[in-house]
Amino acid sequence: MQEPQQLQIFKFGGASVKDAAAIRNLSGIVRAHGQPGPLLVVVSAMGKTTNALEALYQLAHTGQEYTSQLALLRDFHLGVAAELGVSDEAAGTPALAELLEQLQDRLATLLPGDFDKQYDQVVSFGELLATRIVARALQAQWLDCRPLIRTDHTWREGRVDWATTERNLRATLPGQLLHGPIVMQGFLGGTAGGHTTTLGREGSDYTAAILAYCLGAESVTIWKDVAGLLNADPKFFADTVRYPEISYQETIEMAYYGASVIHPKTIKPLAVRGIPLLVKSFVDPTAEGTRIHDCRHSLLVPAFIRKTGQCLISFESKDLTFISEENLEVIFGALAQVRLKIHLMQNSAISFSVCTDFSAYRLEKLLSVLREQFTIHYNTGLELYTIKNYDAASIQRLTEGRELLLEQRSRQTFQFVCRGGANEFVK
Repeated sequence: MQEPQQLQIFKFGGASVKDAAAIRNLSGIVRAHGQPGPLLVVVSAMGKTTNALEALYQLAHTGQEYTSQLALLRDFHLGVAAELGVSDEAAGTPALAELLEQLQDRLATLLPGDFDKQYDQVVSFGELLATRIVARALQAQWLDCRPLIRTDHTWREGRVDWATTERNLRATLPGQLLHGPIVMQGFLGGTAGGHTTTLGREGSDYTAAILAYCLGAESVTIWKDVAGLLNADPKFFADTVRYPEISYQETIEMAYYGASVIHPKTIKPLAVRGIPLLVKSFVDPTAEGTRIHDCRHSLLVPAFIRKTGQCLISFESKDLTFISEENLEVIFGALAQVRLKIHLMQNSAISFSVCTDFSAYRLEKLLSVLREQFTIHYNTGLELYTIKNYDAASIQRLTEGRELLLEQRSRQTFQFVCRGGANEFVK
């Protein structure tokens, strides 16, 4: 089967499908900008549904009452479907009510242990529900991505089996795309045994890149609530600047440091096959946006990246010996075992410090592994700031008036950890 020519992939995140009005706007964008040629539409969970499902899962996993929150989730999705007039389901597509019953059954039958595995089975319902509604609103084909995007058993961050995934997608998608647009779930994959996996928080961008790589797409467009790729989050920083174009390499580095517009794994598969990534606004679809591709440009304006909910962990040898390579090997091994990612690290003669996302569950697992060998101190409720392409003025702008617990700089990047400041706005 020949691969489709001029395939476009559109990815819509939670904000762009948060309610009936947003889905109507999405439909307008697809009609106006998705032609000519075949189109794949990748959709995230609606609004804050993933957060709601995480909270539901936590309640059910700890034996607490969750039925009222489940009822809110159910009523929300059924209400949006009714408002759009898509409550009657297409033949062969499971009804929303059926899917919600499956979620209810899953929550009621959780087993002790396997926290991450069961998380994936529950949280995945957000994308399944959203794509049912969007596919009906677009009168498009609905396709379950889980049998197609093959991953290993790394729950909550499935590693893609690229050869199998490409084979699956090329055997399935080209023929179906001849019959019109297809709506698929972002964020999800599946194991060879049929278990659902997720690709990491905010992983729908990555899904779009996987599909583009495997199918040889012409382009990927991510529709956001901002004007394009900006040098900072406009919700937190004043006077943001849009990059009209930016290289794959610069974008990878910004994503690695935590820029929220692009998932960190998105760029590599696109760069390998020279597929441009467009970041455009669903608020103003005709605006230029940003083109991420293989290009050269002069030094960019400083980029400001903020990560909240951070934890600073310090390890000291109990006998005051130096932190040796052998000690570091043990610490890195434990961090990998409990799956805490290092965002920043620094060592001195007798201590080693890392900044990670805070997870009480994973931190306790880390302490249980290492507390016999090391004295461990940690602080939570912190923020990590990164300035890419910094200068003296940008450092002063961000550090002024803050208590810095740790700082580090290289030729182009300045980073520091500080105590969190609620609702701060940087001018």
